[in-house]
Amino acid sequence: MKVIKHFLQPRSFWTSGFLLLLLGGCGCLEGCGPGAGQGGRKVFAYNESDGIATLDPAFAKNRSIMWAIHQLYSTLVETDSSLHFVPGLARSWDVSPDRRVWTFHLRTDVYFHDDPAFPGGRGRKLVASDMVYSLNRLLDPGTASSGAWIFHDRIDTSPVVHLAGRPDSMLKIDPSLPAGGAFLALDDSTFRLRLLRPFNPILGLLSMEYCSAIPHEAVEKYGKDFRAHPVGTGPFRFSTWEEGQDLILLKNRHYYLRDSAGRRLPYLDAVKVTFDTEKASEFLQFQQGELDFINEIDASFKDEVLNKRGQLKKEWQDKIVLRVTPQLNTEYLGILVDTTNDLVKHSPLRILAVRQAINYGFDRRKMMLYLRNSLGLPAESGFVPAGLPSFDSTRVHGYHYDPAKARQLLAEAGFPDGRGMPAVKLLTIPIYADFATFIARQLQDIGMHIDVEVVQKSLLLEETAQSKALFFRGSWIADYPDAENYLSVFYSQNPAPPNYTRYNDPVFDKLYDRSLQENNDSIRYRLYQQMDQRVIDAAPIVPVWYDVVVHLINPRVHGLESNALNLLELRRVDIDEEKR
Repeated sequence: MKVIKHFLQPRSFWTSGFLLLLLGGCGCLEGCGPGAGQGGRKVFAYNESDGIATLDPAFAKNRSIMWAIHQLYSTLVETDSSLHFVPGLARSWDVSPDRRVWTFHLRTDVYFHDDPAFPGGRGRKLVASDMVYSLNRLLDPGTASSGAWIFHDRIDTSPVVHLAGRPDSMLKIDPSLPAGGAFLALDDSTFRLRLLRPFNPILGLLSMEYCSAIPHEAVEKYGKDFRAHPVGTGPFRFSTWEEGQDLILLKNRHYYLRDSAGRRLPYLDAVKVTFDTEKASEFLQFQQGELDFINEIDASFKDEVLNKRGQLKKEWQDKIVLRVTPQLNTEYLGILVDTTNDLVKHSPLRILAVRQAINYGFDRRKMMLYLRNSLGLPAESGFVPAGLPSFDSTRVHGYHYDPAKARQLLAEAGFPDGRGMPAVKLLTIPIYADFATFIARQLQDIGMHIDVEVVQKSLLLEETAQSKALFFRGSWIADYPDAENYLSVFYSQNPAPPNYTRYNDPVFDKLYDRSLQENNDSIRYRLYQQMDQRVIDAAPIVPVWYDVVVHLINPRVHGLESNALNLLELRRVDIDEEKR
């Protein structure tokens, strides 16, 4: 049997004998996937420089946690690589005519991973009451989940009512149905969700890792330690986790999905995650074949690998597969526009023409070329990024570099060539300091004086949440694939977060409310575009660029697809052992 060199790194606590024992029990003789080689074991390795704080889906608040959770757990619905909603644990679903009641018909061949939490250690079948438990746990104040917000003011917890032929009538209580609640198990394979009002992005919410199915037995057995004893229904099951060293996941032999040829997924035998905090070290391990891919390309080696057009340099073209796809992430500068705030009352940024001058006053394309090696799109449309179906740069017109227009606007605001305009402080975090400095220098050319202040991320988040930051760097990464997620940032009824700028426009609010009621995608997208244009015209933000997913992949890896949510999808990944 061949020893896997991924597990023989100096930092690893694994011995080859123990590793082989583990993999010998992971069902590798039962469908290791095509091209496994003689006795080969397929282990996909990647590094998580930010670490992983928990393996509890209730706290899947950042990418590093979401990636691990996605391997271990499953949700009712999923998004495919094109951001379409597809069945997950639910094989199908129905929605009532008023779009307030969603009924999900669950698969009956899904089992939780084997675990001591279950009698005899054998995982049991998933039933609808597991979804009720999982989503109620998400909302339980005792859980203190970072994802509780997703159902805030959206679900109907009133008593369940029913009238023959009219399942959503409010005329009488039906004793045949559960007593009440937003989440209902009608039987073992039927789960129902009730909304206060129509909310078209609900499937997107349910596809989030927060909404993963978990068994009550595991939570009850492990208590607070459930964070390090995950039990799900995903393609991989938990093996070991030495925090700061390695996380090992093994193939789930009982995973419910198969490929088009009838082979059970996943193809991989194991996933190994390391936690090296040094990006240079991570890239070296990737070069040496100890890692199978890298997410994002760090500034420390960006220019070594890529030319200014964002392409691999010639010497790397046979050694690396570069994959770049649009990401649902808008990088921007935010401007506080609450005129009742003393910071705003005494700032030139209270003037619309000044905010628009900033938008015209720097060259996004030049910045992307020199600071990002063309990785990303200059944000010359709205706040909603490329990659979403409602994005249309012909309908939402943003700002381009026009220093003459910027100077004209400053003059109209009473600051010809910037004369008489006080300096403005721009808050940013260390990794974006070079972008802030670039923008400040270009704005200086039109007469604006911007003082860049670099602060830690935690302080910036605190300042923006408390409306103490007048001008600040921000980014908005989509939680789910719908433009509503971006436009909610400017809905006046929302606090900060997400409305960090405290933007308040009654017309925008009416359009936003209408969009939630609209079932026709084309009409809803048009409403989204109208809202986006109003925000851009009012300029509470300065869109800088629309981000991209950048993956460096070892050529021996096949089937690793990128998506605009940058979710790590390993179910159909295979490894060519001949090239290892």
